[in-house]
Amino acid sequence: MSELYRDTGVVLRTYKLRESDRIVVFMTAENGKVRAVAKGVRKTKSKFGARLEPMSHVRLLLYRGRELDIVSQAESVEPLAPLLSSLDRASQAMAAIEAVDQMSLEREPNPQLYRMTVGVLRTIADRPAPLNVPAFYWKLLRNEGLEPQLDACVRCGETEPGTELVAFDLNEGGVQCRQCRTGSAISPGALAIMRDIFGGRLNQALALEESPFTHEVGSLATKALEHHIERHLKTIAMFERH
Repeated sequence: MSELYRDTGVVLRTYKLRESDRIVVFMTAENGKVRAVAKGVRKTKSKFGARLEPMSHVRLLLYRGRELDIVSQAESVEPLAPLLSSLDRASQAMAAIEAVDQMSLEREPNPQLYRMTVGVLRTIADRPAPLNVPAFYWKLLRNEGLEPQLDACVRCGETEPGTELVAFDLNEGGVQCRQCRTGSAISPGALAIMRDIFGGRLNQALALEESPFTHEVGSLATKALEHHIERHLKTIAMFERH
C-alpha cells in the first residue's frame, strides 16, 4: 500500500504524461526534489491543474511511489498572480526556479534550499530588481560551499589596498591581482557589489538600479553557476533580454 504524506513545495517545472496527466517537479520543504504525477490536470475541468503551474507555492497531499509519487491534493499557499504581473517578474522567477531544479537532488531533503526558493520568489514578486537573480545564484553557490574569494588574490593571497584586484577566475574561485591574472576582468564597481551580496548587505545590493556594474555581476553569476552545474541555463537567455 502506498504511503500518504503531506508536504509544502514550489513547482519547478512540469511536462506532459499521456493525454490528460502531467508530471510535476516540486522543491519541497521536507522531501527535497519530488517528481509526482498529477492525474487529469490537463483536462479543462481539472480541480487543481491551475495550482500546479511553475512557480506555484502549494500545500500537497501525495502518495509515495517507487519512482513517481502521485498528487492527491494541492492547495495554494500564496497567489501566483504577482509573479505573472509583469514579464520581468515572470522571467526572473523562471530563471530562479530553473537554477533550483539544477542544484537539487531527488528525494534529498534540503530545507535551506526550499526556504531560499520561497524567499527569492517573494522578493521577485515584491520588486523585480536587476540583481534578484544574480544574487540568488551567488547564494546558491555559497549554499554548496562555493563562496568566492573576494578580499584577496585567490592565487598569491595579496590584498587591497596595496594590491589591485582586477580579475575573477571561475576555475580558481575568486579574484586575482594583476600579476596573477588568468581570469576575466572585473571592475571595482562590480567587485564592490559582490562584496555587498556576500557581506551581509544584500538589501543594499538589491536596491541598486540597472547599470553596467549590475550587468557585470549578473553575467559573472550566470557563468559561475553554469560552470558549477556544467550546462547552460535555458531560461537565462530570456531573462537577459528583458
